[in-house]
Amino acid sequence: MPASYAYLGPEGTFTEVALRTLPEAATRELIPYVSVQSALDAVRTGEAEAAFVPIENSVEGGITTTLDELVAGEPLMIYREVLLSITFALLVRPGTTLSDIKTVSAHPAAQPQVRNWLKKNLPDAHWESAASNADAARLVQEGQYDAAFAGEFAAARYGLEALETGIHDAENAQTRFVLVGRPARPAAPTGADKTSVVLWQRDDHPGALRDLLGEFATRGINLMLLQSRPTGAGIGNYCFCIDAEGHISDRRVAEALMGLKRICLQVRFLGSYPRADIKPGEARPTLTGTSDEEFVAAADWVARCQDGRF
Repeated sequence: MPASYAYLGPEGTFTEVALRTLPEAATRELIPYVSVQSALDAVRTGEAEAAFVPIENSVEGGITTTLDELVAGEPLMIYREVLLSITFALLVRPGTTLSDIKTVSAHPAAQPQVRNWLKKNLPDAHWESAASNADAARLVQEGQYDAAFAGEFAAARYGLEALETGIHDAENAQTRFVLVGRPARPAAPTGADKTSVVLWQRDDHPGALRDLLGEFATRGINLMLLQSRPTGAGIGNYCFCIDAEGHISDRRVAEALMGLKRICLQVRFLGSYPRADIKPGEARPTLTGTSDEEFVAAADWVARCQDGRF
């Protein structure tokens, strides 16, 4: 495989900043792509070893473009995640004032994070979405828009200046990014892991979602993300993107996945990987009856009962 990582570009995105926090990024060629889809397709076609893309933010939840790309198409797998604190700067061409700004641009995921600031400070400005925040900065440089919400670090790259900095509607806002590659054996568990899956129901009936969630709940598995996405098969047809605590090698997680495989029309495994928000040893204690040792002991008891050794 080429020793390169694709990422949502162009240069100067929050995605690039987050990617460069990975130690292995220093040994890879980092190649910007114009969209999440093109970055992930570069992995599917073998142009890149892996792709690094945003998947969730703490203000609006899941990044639907990324989720939909992982739901559809040739399967891919998540190997790492990174959390990055996000604050925006309002980037403009030198000499521009607030009163000059009639159009602003940024990635669609940025809008909910600056909506109140925009309403207060630029109530009449027209919003235009861009492929990324850095691409919005590039478009401002080219004169297509008056201002862009992007990282302050992108100003020098595009010959702009930061008219305002530290812009955010929510304190401590974060975006979660993931390193995605072709399917392979998951890394060994660390004790602070996350497992991601996509679930499709067999049919729509009362309690259908409860049945899916029950496979996790009865085994003491906490869910960290639950987001429905339309399947495209008509109104009311959804699949469910789920992040759960634990690793596929944990007995409770493996049994939950087996239960889901039995009752779901389809299950797509998106990977088990280390969590970025905590360190090994800091994960919440497992509930009574849900540790690997207790699962093994219960299985041994059933086996002894079957042999008449109880």
